[in-house]
Amino acid sequence: MTYIEGFVTPVPTARKDAYIAHAREAQALFAGFGMRRIAEYWGDDVPAGKTTDFARAVQKQDDETVVFSWFEYPDRAARDAANAKMMADERMMAMGESMPFDGKRMIYGGFAGIVEEGTETGGYIDGIVLPAPSADRDAYRAHAAKAAALFRDHGALRIVDSWSDDVPVGEVTDFRRAVQAGDDEAVVFGWIEWPDKATRNAGWAGIEKDDRMIAPGDLPFDARRMIYGGFAALPLA
Repeated sequence: MTYIEGFVTPVPTARKDAYIAHAREAQALFAGFGMRRIAEYWGDDVPAGKTTDFARAVQKQDDETVVFSWFEYPDRAARDAANAKMMADERMMAMGESMPFDGKRMIYGGFAGIVEEGTETGGYIDGIVLPAPSADRDAYRAHAAKAAALFRDHGALRIVDSWSDDVPVGEVTDFRRAVQAGDDEAVVFGWIEWPDKATRNAGWAGIEKDDRMIAPGDLPFDARRMIYGGFAALPLA
């Protein structure tokens, strides 16, 4: 199962092109570090929540946009080896000094894949971060697998759910604070890939009418603290 390094980052909206250039530079640098994929998605339909949301997760300012991104590895060993190479590479220091965003508010961490359906990549995603009871990992996996089948039936290309494995505490922001996770909870980082936004919107319209849709009160986690939103792919090629 794929191992994920997940990121949520506040980026000045006016510096979108600079961020794309930075991401392309990173992709070229990381190409030999063992990653299967680098994915970068720009906030497009990211709602404000009553309890939690992506904006509060990274203390987003009015002139910023939230970016949802991740690296994919075959396993944690490959991810750890890649991080060791990054830390030893002098080019990383130069990139760190020229980041077009506030790295202190970026949240990141390692997640072990628990559900992965589909293989195609998409131009639009629903990004999701949520808290789930640590003791209910199997129940969450079963729920996520059923949900993945539902999404696939309504046009989704790929669905991934991953469970917190190496998620550090940050000085300013972090994944646990983002969803107000308790000591007995894990953090889930996941996404649904769609061909485009139109397919995503049509898919959700169909899902909401589908008898298989699970009511919020029956979910194996507190949906009130789930953060979610729609993100459009950035051109890295």
